[in-house]
Amino acid sequence: MPGLIGKKIGMTSVFSAEGKNVPCTVIEAGPCVVTQVKTMETDGYEAIQLAFDEKREKSTTNPLKGHFKKAGTSPKAKLVELKEFENELKLGDVVTVDLFDENTFVDITGVSKGKGFQGVVKRHGFAGVGDKTHGQHNRGRAPGSLGASSYPSRVFKGMRMAGRTGGDNVKVENLKVIKVIPESNLLMVKGSVPGPKGSYLIIEK
Repeated sequence: MPGLIGKKIGMTSVFSAEGKNVPCTVIEAGPCVVTQVKTMETDGYEAIQLAFDEKREKSTTNPLKGHFKKAGTSPKAKLVELKEFENELKLGDVVTVDLFDENTFVDITGVSKGKGFQGVVKRHGFAGVGDKTHGQHNRGRAPGSLGASSYPSRVFKGMRMAGRTGGDNVKVENLKVIKVIPESNLLMVKGSVPGPKGSYLIIEK
C-alpha cells in the first residue's frame, strides 16, 4: 500500500462543519526520499524503501552513508519499506504529504508508549483479590491462583501475569484525514495514534 513515514507532533481539536469539537492528531508526514527500489529480478519481491528525518553524519555508519549517497540525499534517521506503490518511483524521488487527500481514510502504525514492568491490574485489568478479609495483608492487587496443581505442575504459556507493558507495534485502521497542510508537511487525522510525541509513524492509504 502507498504511504509515508511521519512523526507525531501532538494532539489538538478542530470544529467540524456541524459545529462538533473533533479531537485530532497532528503528524509531520514527509517529505520522504526514495533510497532503494526493490524489484522481482534483483530482490525477489517488489517494494519501495523510503527514508525520513535528518540524521547527523557522524552518527551514521559508513555503509549507510554510501546507501544515502547513492540516492543523492543526506543521512536519514528512519527507513521503511512499503509495497504496492501506485506511482512509478525512481531512486532519489521525493514523496510528500500531497499523497493524501482530505476526507479519506488512512491506517497508521506506531510503537505504543512503554509503561515498564506492571502488575496484572494495570496490565490486564484484573480486579485484584477483592474483599480484605481473613487477615490478608497487601493482597488487593494480587493475581490470585494460577490454576495449575500437581498436574501439569507448570504455568501454561500465555497466562496473563505481570510483565512489561507497552512498547508494542500497534496499527490503528480507518482514521479520517481531517486536513492536509502541504506547505508545512502536516497531516491532521481524527482520533489518537500510538506512541509519544516525536515518535515515528507509518501512514498508509
